[in-house]
Amino acid sequence: MHPNRAFAWEDRDAALRFAADRAFVHVFTACEDGMFVVHVPILVTDDGRVLFHVSRRNRIAEHLADRPVLISVSGREAYQSANWYVSENQVPTWHYEAVEIEGVARPLSDEALVELLDRLSERFEGLHQPEQPWTRGKMAPGKFEAMTKAIVGFEVDPVEIRATRKFNQHKSAEDLAATIAGQKGAGREDIIQAIGEMTSTNE
Repeated sequence: MHPNRAFAWEDRDAALRFAADRAFVHVFTACEDGMFVVHVPILVTDDGRVLFHVSRRNRIAEHLADRPVLISVSGREAYQSANWYVSENQVPTWHYEAVEIEGVARPLSDEALVELLDRLSERFEGLHQPEQPWTRGKMAPGKFEAMTKAIVGFEVDPVEIRATRKFNQHKSAEDLAATIAGQKGAGREDIIQAIGEMTSTNE
């Protein structure tokens, strides 16, 4: 995370909601066999645990059980030109928001894995096609059960959460206005929205 405390995002619950909303993450681990990363969807439970699954054929799969992992989640990001400031002697930078979650990956039971898959599909089917959502009931008998044998599920109870939201909120009012104008010219309404969120938080 960025070392400047001006960018620290210290609301643990908000950081977890951010991770839940983004829903697609990098999971890192390391051991004597090397460093590993996998890219997976997640589900965050009401009590703050992070659930995910991976293919048993993925090279990371055999290195996850009961090992420390780092989950990295990124959100809005954009380049910032130094030309977009009023002040002189500025340098280009990057706007971004990110959350890191550390914990130990514990294997899920077969029953918990099926529950995870059901909840994931229910959530995203509800977002994208709520009127006719896909369910595993649409599969041929035995097909779903056979396919779940090819994956393994994990849960992580976070022991540490670090988060950053870096959108020039530390700049002067003049440079912040110039930042917004520059991002508007770049067509980045999402970054302008993020700057507005930071401004309202700091008021």
